[in-house]
Amino acid sequence: MNIEEAKKIPITDYLHSLGYSPVKQQGANLWYKSPLREEHEASFKVNTEREQWYDFGAGKGGNIIALAQELYCSDHLPYLLNRIAEQAQHVRPVSFSFRQQRSAPSFQHLEVRDLTHPALLRYLQERYINTELAKRECRELRFTHDGKPYFAIGFPNVAGGYEVRNSFFKGCIAPKDIIHIRQQGEPREKCLVFEGFMDYLSFLTLRTKNCPALPNLNGQDYVILNSTANVPKAIDALGQYERIHCLLDNDEAGFRATQAITAEYSYRVRDFSHNYREYSDLNDYLCGRKQEQKNGQNPVLRQKKGRGI
Repeated sequence: MNIEEAKKIPITDYLHSLGYSPVKQQGANLWYKSPLREEHEASFKVNTEREQWYDFGAGKGGNIIALAQELYCSDHLPYLLNRIAEQAQHVRPVSFSFRQQRSAPSFQHLEVRDLTHPALLRYLQERYINTELAKRECRELRFTHDGKPYFAIGFPNVAGGYEVRNSFFKGCIAPKDIIHIRQQGEPREKCLVFEGFMDYLSFLTLRTKNCPALPNLNGQDYVILNSTANVPKAIDALGQYERIHCLLDNDEAGFRATQAITAEYSYRVRDFSHNYREYSDLNDYLCGRKQEQKNGQNPVLRQKKGRGI
């Protein structure tokens, strides 16, 4: 078997012959629990149109030969082609069907209203968020959980769920998904990517403060991950944009998420986290709370005069 013959074998059929089946499908993408490592959530993607795979947890991807390198722990091409040829006799065309499972709601008696509660607005002010912007973007949620009443800031996602925040709680009302904010009118060429909606609100606040005459808040679309585990969902949404600007957290998870998006879209992606490299995330940058201050070396918050982002 030569390289071209190996590349003609569909990756999904090859994986199936090894005992691996996908757990879900999104368009041309099939998602697996990685065959390269242990994991609970599927983060291994195979694009059936391009015959390419990518493991978001490992940060690796490629064609069937690159997959064989990982599966058989070797980069010796003749050995890899022999292993593929041996397995090829067991490869058969397969098709998959999927059924969506609905999870039981964990929040009851949900009421959605305008954001007005003084305690929630005070929470935003403590994080230096422009409350008028937040009123426009967010909702106030009233609900019961384990029989107790709660109120919180809510931000709707694309699946009909909500990201939920207040001074004491950070979570979501299922289903959990990304937030995709599209501007009206002509499609935008640029999209900004944030990890959480507080970072998105921080960006809007910084833009309004730094450029009050021309904040240009509608010059681009926005994607909010709500979790780095949602990177695969974001990648599908980002395919329509020519320019993708990542403003994710300055930690390992944020770095790997940016790497994964860059691996998919290459030159279209720019990492803007260096603009706040001394801070954990964009909200800490807005507050002037550096990473060492969060660790207890200097607890005093210093409001920054504002640098362009």
